[in-house]
Amino acid sequence: MGNNRKQQGNRQILMNKKRGNNMFSYDDYREIIRIIQADGRYCSYADALGKERFIIMRHDVEYSVDRAYQMARVEQSMDFVSTYFFQWTNNSYNILSRRNMDMIKDMHERGQHIGLHFALNGMTDMQQVRRRIKMEMDILSEMFGFEITEFSVHRPSKDILRENIKLEGVLNAYQDDFFTFADKITDDTKLRVKYMSDANHIWRYGYPNEENIMSYDKVQILTHPFAWSKKGCNNFENYRMLLQEKYVELVESVDHECKDFGEYKEYFLEKDVR
Repeated sequence: MGNNRKQQGNRQILMNKKRGNNMFSYDDYREIIRIIQADGRYCSYADALGKERFIIMRHDVEYSVDRAYQMARVEQSMDFVSTYFFQWTNNSYNILSRRNMDMIKDMHERGQHIGLHFALNGMTDMQQVRRRIKMEMDILSEMFGFEITEFSVHRPSKDILRENIKLEGVLNAYQDDFFTFADKITDDTKLRVKYMSDANHIWRYGYPNEENIMSYDKVQILTHPFAWSKKGCNNFENYRMLLQEKYVELVESVDHECKDFGEYKEYFLEKDVR
């Protein structure tokens, strides 16, 4: 499986180079949306349940709520909604900060579906995992003021995918209704659901063009909003831009919280952090 995935990844890297950096631009994302809208099978997870044909668009939010909010604005401009999964335990953003909560609530009010991006954090006991997922979803529902009913798993292990977790009243992005798990995937593997992901800034399971989207009855597409920007960047430039954005966010946060920081603010904003 390792060699097949490596070969597939290498082929996709060559395709990425031919397409240029703009494949992770908002214009490129708009083209993906246009294909989905023209096809007419787009569904939320709840609507897709039990259907023989669907397309699901999902976003796992790593590092930046701001980038997720900007992607949601792109979708709004095209009268399109999707599902955004936010992390509860991470060191990159605070999902319950006032600013982030305001953005997420605004996304929800504009029709976006909001779910939990669950991090295992070393847990391997499946009963403990089930309890923790439900607990985190209940807490977020209480804090946000609307019900959280969907989750995806951050960096899911094979054991988690094989477990096919299903909870009452809850939808798992990786349950077998929406995702096909196989221990070994080759080009000949028959999958009930075509899964495409932009993980590691590479479309490793096929690019969501018209052929790949329309050739399968069931499709789930995953993006990570931090990888996308207005102009589109290669992996290095994207991380450089993201870290600069997070640096400015930290400076602004410190200035907001500490009265004695104001005289230093401009110095730190002008400082070259590359």
